[in-house]
Amino acid sequence: MHILDVITIISAGLMTGTELAVSAFVNPALQRLERGPQAQAVAIFARSLGRAMPVWYVSCFALLLVELFLHRHQGVFIPFVAATAIWALVILFSIAVLVPINNHIIASLSAAVPAVGWERELRKWELLHRVRILLLIVALFVFINAVVA
Repeated sequence: MHILDVITIISAGLMTGTELAVSAFVNPALQRLERGPQAQAVAIFARSLGRAMPVWYVSCFALLLVELFLHRHQGVFIPFVAATAIWALVILFSIAVLVPINNHIIASLSAAVPAVGWERELRKWELLHRVRILLLIVALFVFINAVVA
């Protein structure tokens, strides 16, 4: 079980770190570009991350479910439930709120001339993305705390 704990922590930690890096470093760097190159770069990042991240999110969730099952008779069961529930909430939040905005931004930026208001949509996505990052950090913290307890 120890190796599974390590794999889950690394996987969820890397995911959380990637999301944090996008918010703290990638997006601010892209905002410094001129409008045209910025639109192209945002579209490229949105497409590539939009393909990879769902698989990663679901993989982490599956690992958390396995962990939850394996720790079901232990005193740390409730924190495992909390971490898994938060992760599920993040997935649902992403599907219901962030993915539609992301898809709209990609569609807007795929045109020869970016649609009016795409930058406003991007700022809205970034704000909501920070909420997702906060939830991921909380889930990761609760999970790691339960593992080391």
